[in-house]
Parts: sequence; C-alpha cells; structure tokens
Amino acid sequence: MSALLEVEGLTKRFSGVTAVKDVSFTLEAGEITGVLGPNGAGKTTLFNLLTGFLPSDAGAARFEGKSILGAAPHAIVNRGVARTFQLCRPFYGMTVRENVVVGCLAPRVHAGGGLEQRVAEILEEVGLAHKAAQPVEILPYGDLRRLEIARALATRPQLLLLDEPFAGLGAGEIEPLVQLIRQLHDSQGLTILIIEHKLREFMQLVSRVIAMDFGEVIAIGAPGDIVRHPRVIESYIGKGANAIA
Repeated sequence: MSALLEVEGLTKRFSGVTAVKDVSFTLEAGEITGVLGPNGAGKTTLFNLLTGFLPSDAGAARFEGKSILGAAPHAIVNRGVARTFQLCRPFYGMTVRENVVVGCLAPRVHAGGGLEQRVAEILEEVGLAHKAAQPVEILPYGDLRRLEIARALATRPQLLLLDEPFAGLGAGEIEPLVQLIRQLHDSQGLTILIIEHKLREFMQLVSRVIAMDFGEVIAIGAPGDIVRHPRVIESYIGKGANAIA
C-alpha cells in the first residue's frame, strides 16, 4: 500500500536563496508527524508548496498517488488536504458559525440537507458551540486558533497541516488544544502534519519528526532519537535537548 503523501526532491528558490532544497519524505495514513526547525528552515514554505500557495521549482508531491504540485489551493482542499496558518485568518464581518459554513460548502463535503448538523458537530468538537453566533472580531486569540482548525475540518480533510497552532497562546491554553488535536486524530483517524516551536508539547504529540535546517531535511525519526541527533542539536535544540528528551 502506498503512502498517503509522497514528497520527492521538492525544491523552491527565491532569487539566490533556496528556501526548500531537495526535500523528500512520506506520510502514512493515520500518523501525527512533526516538522521541526529554527526560523528560516523552510517549514512554512514547505506547507505553501504542498497546499498550492507557491509553485515549486523541482520535485514531486503526490497525495493518494496523484500529483498535487501546480494545483490551485482550492483544488488541493477538494482532494482532501486542508491547512491552518501561522496567523489566524478568519472571515471578518461574519459569525463563528458562518466561518465554518464556508468550509462546509467545499464540493467534497456533500453536506446537502445536513449542513446545519455538520456545522453544529464541528463547533461542538472544537469547543466553540456556545460561541456560534458571536462575530469573530470579539473572539480571544485561543478561540481564533480553534476556529482555524474548525474551518479546516469543515472541508472533511484526510490530511491536516497545522502551522504553529500553539503560537501566541498562554500556558493554560496550550494543553487543551493539544488534547483537541489528539482527539481529532483518535476519533477521525486524521493524518496530521504539524509545525510547532513549543517543543515539549510538540514532542509529546508527534510519533515521528522531520527535522529541517536551511531548507534541507537533516534527520527523520522518532522524537527521542531526533532530540539526540547531533545535527538537530547543533541547528536548533542546543542546550534544551535534555529538557525535552
């Protein structure tokens, strides 16, 4: 059986800078995999390539055996790949419920007469049911993070890409969001690829890590092996290795 996502030699250049260089890896269905690396390592550029926000210069990316490179973002969503962003991007001027309805209108969802029920179920799952009628402008930042995930879930993804979902959150807000991500994985069998700099939570959440530096993959392995990998320690973790091992 082939992997859910196969990436081979993926490369992206900006003028004289190679932001992603010959990146290769696979994701099996049902995995929670992390992408680790310092700022500028190419992590978000990788997400942008996989979700159609940037064209690649070389390489291949196949989802369920079919290429997704060169496809528009909406086409990739309708293939079953959804994402969140580092900065929350709600539809302002709309309610929480209306934001989720937009995702449910994706052609792959086929909500039909069950639209209202589906929206209600998603909001309940992410803990926003009691705020469904509120305008997004008044939501605290932690709820905006949950709304990002809710909108992505509305498209019925098979693969969910989370770009720093804990960024900007306080200590008391992170653990409930970690539990939500675990719940989504366990209840829906969702395959998740996550970028995060909150290392303790990141390492406890993922089963495998893809470590990057200067646009290249420098190591792939289990969290316990990655935090002891010499190149990873040198490029990113440093003296913090023992604290998260």
